[in-house]
Amino acid sequence: MSRRVLAPEAGWHEAVQERLPLPSPRETGLLFRAVGLAARAFGRRGVPAVFVLLARHRRLFWAWLLFAAQMMPFGRLPASERELLILRTAWLSRCRYEWGQHVQLAGRVGLSDADIVRVTAGASAFGSARLRAMLEACDELLRDATVAAPTLASLQAHLDAREITELVLLVGHYRMLAGMLNGAALPLDADMEAELAAFEARVGAMS
Repeated sequence: MSRRVLAPEAGWHEAVQERLPLPSPRETGLLFRAVGLAARAFGRRGVPAVFVLLARHRRLFWAWLLFAAQMMPFGRLPASERELLILRTAWLSRCRYEWGQHVQLAGRVGLSDADIVRVTAGASAFGSARLRAMLEACDELLRDATVAAPTLASLQAHLDAREITELVLLVGHYRMLAGMLNGAALPLDADMEAELAAFEARVGAMS
């Protein structure tokens, strides 16, 4: 069986001539290294590689981390909906790191393998009118940098103004992050790669 069961039609963004290397420990600073040590003390191998990549710019990294945390894990949107939006953004951005990381996280918030496969097909694959509106808005933001009036009306029927604001910023944030990850051609962390391979094996067995 092929290692990659699911992939966007144009493939993942991986084939680049030069990869942006991860920074050295000296570049990330003492505070970041302390976070890594704390993660290992709690049984993790370390902080995800995306954090190491972004920690090269220390001032931006800590500001980014605070901003990102307001949407994940402390956002107003339910975790399952948030993960579907991020997965859809990763899929359309052809970002394998973002996809793999959030396939891992999606299972932890209760999404099934079928839910993850369904999100690759887009809004029409879901029965919930709320999810269809959210995923349609996601697609429009990524394609047109706006939400069409009919889609906005559908969103307003199911989400309040704060939730809509969060949705727009969430999609924009993960599109930005996908651009950084694609440009760096960052490989998945070993644990994420293993979980993605297991997911792909299960999906392959179902098809």
